Formats: sequence, structure tokens, C-alpha cells
Amino acid sequence: GMQSYLQALLSLYKLFCPELVTITLPGKMKSYFKNSEGPWKAAMNRLRQRKQESALVFQPLLLGTAQPQSRKRKWNSQLMIPASSANRNSSEEDRKKRCIDLYGTNRSFPVEQLQNFSQLLQNIHNIEFPSQMGSVLTNPLLLHYLSCVRDESVNLRLYYWMGQTLQEECTWCVADNIGYEAEFKDFLEAIYKTECFLQEGFPACEEFLYKSLPLWDGCCCQSQILKLVSWISLSSFSEMKSYLCQPLAQLFFTSSLYFKCSVLESLKELLQNWLNWNSIHVDSEAES
Repeated sequence: GMQSYLQALLSLYKLFCPELVTITLPGKMKSYFKNSEGPWKAAMNRLRQRKQESALVFQPLLLGTAQPQSRKRKWNSQLMIPASSANRNSSEEDRKKRCIDLYGTNRSFPVEQLQNFSQLLQNIHNIEFPSQMGSVLTNPLLLHYLSCVRDESVNLRLYYWMGQTLQEECTWCVADNIGYEAEFKDFLEAIYKTECFLQEGFPACEEFLYKSLPLWDGCCCQSQILKLVSWISLSSFSEMKSYLCQPLAQLFFTSSLYFKCSVLESLKELLQNWLNWNSIHVDSEAES
């Protein structure tokens, strides 16, 4: 039957290829595909502005590109990784309750008091993580904790924070982020250094790469993007082919020799990371 979502899909086909849809569709229906061209128009606007040295004032709304309703750029002109600090919003009574565990013996250890590796070892099961998870990226002691202790709640907090920040700050996917490329480069570089420290990639970063590579022009943040590609986790070939190989191949055959060599270097490092990860896990399984 003619369900509403099928009608919406057919109307979208009819908009771009009217010769393929011959049936009559209702004139009014619920919108299921809001701003389907937003990311592409944002990428086109970025390329157009890059080509114009004496460009006119950038007005993405004239082309229908979506503008986020609420963004921190209104209040904070820089993308900054927050400093480590524990959550201070709760009352003192609630804080005392959290500090005492079920047995009433161990107290939580605020992260701002963590000064050296010995303190980390002594309090590793009582660390009170910061309220802003982004500060983990610049704190080597907390990175040691992530590497040693598999805390699901900490990993989930970091996953959601990183995924949201990458989505909002990507300079070629969000129309009003043009001009913040240097800040986004530094942020990607910080993520890459953290992945090298942990010797594994972040799932949120991998999802960001898979979603943004088809829109990438191969120029913006080139070095940082290719570095992050080298830490993508091992998955099925069909997934790697569609999400990684095909977007890179389109750029590979139309780009300079330097870019081609950079892509090959990144894929070589990706293979090395896979082999190292596999050898470590094979050895650990053999020991167990």
C-alpha cells in the first residue's frame, strides 16, 4: 500500500528524477527528509569561499543550508579542551555520600588532586572523573587509567562527548564553521596523540570519519584526517570498502602525487596497527 513514508520517498525521487515516477502523489504530505542537501551545500559553499579572495559576505541561508539553532560559538569564540576539574555543582551532603563506598572505608579521589603516577596507583579504584570528559585528552595520568581500567561509564561519557564535539566542529560538514579550521586541526591532533598513547582508536572518531569522508575535499585538515584513518579498528571488508576505501579512492585518482603518497602511508600505518593489535590479542589468548 501507499504508506506515508513510501510516498515521501517517491516524492523525493520525483523531485530529482521525475521520469522515473509516473504515479500521482498527493500535493501535501509530512516532510520526512528535512534539509537533505544541507551537508553538500555546506561543502559547496566552503569551496566557493576558498576560491574567492575578495569574497562577498558568506550567506548560507540563501542556499537553504541548515544553521544550528544553538551553538557555543555565540559565547565562546574558541574550541578549547576543558581543564580537569571534578563536578562541583552538587551539594556538600551529596558529595560526602558519593565519597563513601558501600563498605564505608574508601573515599573518592578528586581528579584535580592527582599529581603523580604513585597517587594514581594508590587511588585507581576511587578516581572521581572530571565533569567535562574532554579534559581526559590532555591528562596523561587519566589516559593511563583509561588504558588499564575498562570502565564502561567513563568510556560512554567520553564517546558521547567526542562524537558530539566532532559533529558540531567539523569545518566541512557544518556551514557556519568556516574560519575555524586551525582550531579543528588542533582538536583532531589532540585526538590522534591520545590514540597513539592508548594504542587504539576511539569508536566516536571512527564513526565521524565514516560519516564525513564522503564530504571531505581532501584538503581541509588533510594531515590530521589521514593520521586518524590509521587508527580505524578492524572490521568487515564490505564495511571498509564502502565507508573508507571508496571515498578515499575518489580523492586518490583526482589529487596530487603528494596526496596519493599520504594516503598510501596512512593505509600502511593502518595495516601495521592492525597487525600489532592482532599479535597482542593472539598472545594474550594463548597465555590464558
